[in-house]
Amino acid sequence: MTYDVVIVGGGQGGASAAVLLRQLGFAGSIAIIGREQEAPYERPPLSKEYMLGQKSFDRLLIRPVDYWADHHIDLLLGCEAVALDPAARQVRLRDGRSVGYGDLIWAAGGDPRPMNCPGSDLPGIHAVRDRAHIDAILSELPDVERVAIVGGGYIGLEAAAALRAMSKHVTLLEVLPRVLARVAGPQLSAFFEQEHRAQGVDLRTGTGVTAFEGHGRLEGLRFTDESLVPAQLAIVGIGIIPVVGPLLAAGAEGHNGVEVDEHCCTSLPHVYAIGDCAAHANPFADGTVIRVESVQNANDQATCAVKAIMGEPHPYRATPWFWSNQYDLRLQTVGISATHDQTVLRGDPATRSFSVAYLKEGRIIALDCVNQVKDYVQGRKLVEAGAHIAAEDLADVSRQLKSLSPA
Repeated sequence: MTYDVVIVGGGQGGASAAVLLRQLGFAGSIAIIGREQEAPYERPPLSKEYMLGQKSFDRLLIRPVDYWADHHIDLLLGCEAVALDPAARQVRLRDGRSVGYGDLIWAAGGDPRPMNCPGSDLPGIHAVRDRAHIDAILSELPDVERVAIVGGGYIGLEAAAALRAMSKHVTLLEVLPRVLARVAGPQLSAFFEQEHRAQGVDLRTGTGVTAFEGHGRLEGLRFTDESLVPAQLAIVGIGIIPVVGPLLAAGAEGHNGVEVDEHCCTSLPHVYAIGDCAAHANPFADGTVIRVESVQNANDQATCAVKAIMGEPHPYRATPWFWSNQYDLRLQTVGISATHDQTVLRGDPATRSFSVAYLKEGRIIALDCVNQVKDYVQGRKLVEAGAHIAAEDLADVSRQLKSLSPA
């Protein structure tokens, strides 16, 4: 089998690339290689609406099942790409077959990072990454009263919110001193910690897991302080490991992900990488080489790779944005705050509607907005412009962000 474009990965980025190729008039052959048996679907709702039963799986599909055949896009499902021969332009599958390509888009995402402590292989311990993970959790929940969540990032917090809505007793542990420590400032962390505790979550920071314990199945977690917390089910959400082994083994440059240039090209000819696994110099992070795990990044990098393949290269400079729904709270983020040297609180967290602005050398680089859509929409332009705004002006909620001009 040989195709003009082969896409490895049936998630958001891979599906978007295939759809866009057809929308732009690409007439060549296209195949998507996906490890799962499912047609491409959205992942973010898994830990929210899907877990809560508010969305059926068919509503998560990126396109109706018939779309792919109707648009002559072959879905090679239940297949895993395990090796790459860039000279022969071939991808080898786990079942021994090889698939040839003219251009390759690697959109394989990442695998959940596992725990490596004693008992981590006990039944009852789960990840949250694909439909099978959530279905396994849901199948066990009727017999579960207590759940432990390891990891205080978005996945852990969203899962905690969903499980509290199901009236489960939830203990959430974060080894760092605060939740969301890698992606947000202390003000936002403190707000979400307070919210989850108010909702009944036993949230513990600065605490790790030394062992999972149980006789044939999970019964509890042993913490670094030697305490034992009972749990019949655990969710581990401590990040992902980028699925780039075949690319690196074939000689592509990279380490924590595969490195790509401004057109999403890897160091291998005719091989592109997009989404969670692609490490790129992001202009909104002062050119630092990072991976951005978001739907926005997957979609926009898909556009970048496709345009390069179509002979219309356009450098990647998409504005990063993220969101998270927890309880009745909607967090919307624009920009990347990692390098900030100052934060400005805009509004009162006690009202459950406020924003946190992140500045670097007086330049606004990111915003976290909780139940504050106007700030998110208007603040985006300030982030994109790298505007220098006085802190006192940002803090003045009587002034809309769109009215602020650079200091």
